[in-house]
Amino acid sequence: MEFRADVTLPEARKIQEELRSSVRLEEFTGKLNYIAGVDISSNRFSNILYAGWVILTYPGLEIVERALAQTETNFPYVPGFLSFREIPALLEAHKKLKTKPDVTMVDGQGIAHPRRMGIAAHLGLVLDMPTIGCGKSLLYGVGDEPGAEAGSVSYLHDPKDRTTIGAYLRTKDRANPVIISPGHKITLEQSLEIARVCVRGYRIPEPTRRAHEVVNMFRRGEIGA
Repeated sequence: MEFRADVTLPEARKIQEELRSSVRLEEFTGKLNYIAGVDISSNRFSNILYAGWVILTYPGLEIVERALAQTETNFPYVPGFLSFREIPALLEAHKKLKTKPDVTMVDGQGIAHPRRMGIAAHLGLVLDMPTIGCGKSLLYGVGDEPGAEAGSVSYLHDPKDRTTIGAYLRTKDRANPVIISPGHKITLEQSLEIARVCVRGYRIPEPTRRAHEVVNMFRRGEIGA
């Protein structure tokens, strides 16, 4: 799917509303050998973005490849519209990949979004691939906190129609939960199952945790593209 970033906020909202019906929350039936984590880093108030993909084996979670790109954006930082700011950089990094991921975990939301079009859902549509949103904080939805023990889950609902749009997942005892929501071509329950497998003693599951590490090292000049 063609991606447009040179849009105004009203145009971006219209695009999200139009695309939401294209998202397919269907069971992933393929073989999951490689999972990707993707993230973006930037300096405060800067329009220079540092994008990264990290490919890991699944379920072993050993890194086999990384791809990085630095781009400039003119789209403002507005919660709910981050895909228009960040996806162009992610697409530049994606071009460098030699290993195709079977599923991609994105640092951000899937359908747990006011228009069901978080960055994971939008990226999944653009690249026609299964994606999972793994957010560090809640953007949209209502639901009770999960139990205090690692592995506890509670579901998030759209306050307008009570549709289930994601879940809180407690990855460490008493740590703040992450928000898991399907992006495209995968179900919520599969997204939760995969996220659980990807927890390795940290709050953030390994794919997006490792991507976060890599893009920040890239931004600081500690590694090159």
